[in-house]
Amino acid sequence: MDASVIIVGAGPAGLVLAGELRLAGIDVVVVERLSRRTGESRGLGFTIRTTESLDQRGLLSRFGELDTSTRGHFGGIPLDLAVLGGAHSAARGIPQSVTETVLEGWARELGADIRRGHEFLSLQDTGDAVSVRVGAGDRETTLTARYLVAADGGRSAVRKAAGFDFPGTEATTELLLADIRGVDVDARATGQSLAGGMVMAAPLGDGLHRVIVGERGALPGRRTGPPSFQEVADVWKRLTGGDISGAEAVWVSAFTDATRQASEYRRGRVLLTGDAAHIHLPAGGQGMNTSIQDSFNLGWKLAAVLRGTAPATLLDTYHSERHRVGRQLLANTRAQSLLILGGDDVQPLRDVLSELLPYDEVARHLAAKVSGTDIRYDVGAGSHPLLGARLPRLELTTRAGRTSSTALLRSGRGVLLDLTDNPWPRRRAARWRDRIDVVTGTPHGPVPAGLAGTTAVLLRPDGYVAWAAPGSHHDLPTALDRWFGPA
Repeated sequence: MDASVIIVGAGPAGLVLAGELRLAGIDVVVVERLSRRTGESRGLGFTIRTTESLDQRGLLSRFGELDTSTRGHFGGIPLDLAVLGGAHSAARGIPQSVTETVLEGWARELGADIRRGHEFLSLQDTGDAVSVRVGAGDRETTLTARYLVAADGGRSAVRKAAGFDFPGTEATTELLLADIRGVDVDARATGQSLAGGMVMAAPLGDGLHRVIVGERGALPGRRTGPPSFQEVADVWKRLTGGDISGAEAVWVSAFTDATRQASEYRRGRVLLTGDAAHIHLPAGGQGMNTSIQDSFNLGWKLAAVLRGTAPATLLDTYHSERHRVGRQLLANTRAQSLLILGGDDVQPLRDVLSELLPYDEVARHLAAKVSGTDIRYDVGAGSHPLLGARLPRLELTTRAGRTSSTALLRSGRGVLLDLTDNPWPRRRAARWRDRIDVVTGTPHGPVPAGLAGTTAVLLRPDGYVAWAAPGSHHDLPTALDRWFGPA
């Protein structure tokens, strides 16, 4: 074997997965077609759930001082994310190029073998391994691994070669994007739905602005490359009457509202993550963030299977958990597409939604949806309010001093938190100490909602609650066996 895992694609999803696997001691090779990072920045920040996940691996500080915000939107209708509470906020103004630089640095520090200028050509799944043919310049080579993961984007060559179905809806409209500097952009254009289409504008810092334009009825064509900036400027002028043609265009791109999802995220020894598994209108930056979360879910499971501590059936939970999340993502972005791109006939729907958003329950529901905080996995029956959800940050006092539930997840291992110094859960978990950390601590400061009265909680490596006492309808060894393999 050349590696235990080969990852195709060095975008955010591929780099997070590489880091997670190396954190668990799994050897990994990442092959990337591009010889260097493009510097393009499709994603511009993190949802609340992503900031939580990056923080639990100690990565958030690598991005420097974050510009956090409680402002969001659903289909262009403003949302106040502060209704969610919690220790984290959404982070904005972080170019995807910076995200990829930080994640690649982390993965390389942990020992990931990242090979740029290597293009995936074909694969063969033999049942007990995967052979991958890769081209580098005028040379071709074959690499062999136990698993192959496609992280090569919406046009994934791996997905096609492995025969995954990718059903969905065709694009009905095309939108143009440009990052520009050198002209004043009317901030009032942000999120405007106009008679002829839609325009958006947002400052990116250092005099840079992102503008997005979409003309109603503009059918997507077959492009062999990005649009010209003049196309963007012409549409802007037709829709707003303003002239931005004198700007310097740093990056120009086009995207559509095509919506597709792979019908399965795993076929044999080939798995999909990120945009290789789902594409949609990039509403609110959810695409990159969902992709990162896919890899945080997959990494520890794949590592456990490769180490032999968990059966291969653990990988089935990757599909069952993340396919449902992807399906919900596609539903909410399609709804937002109607609100953003629809004409006057959609205005009554916008008006009704605007009337409903002042109600806290409605605001919390939509804010959680676009922030990724509404995710709850099926970890077994029970009455505990946090079962299957991600544990909010909990400050703790332990024998070793002050810490937090977030800091305890730095190593990428599972954690059993004994919150009342009760030897019973510690004894029950003794046989799994090779793969989980058992920590006794008492909360200090505010206790997160849903945690009052909890005596012990079992956290998966991705921070989700797999078992809690009281409230789980199965015992602790059953939960440990399910998520960490037989003792």
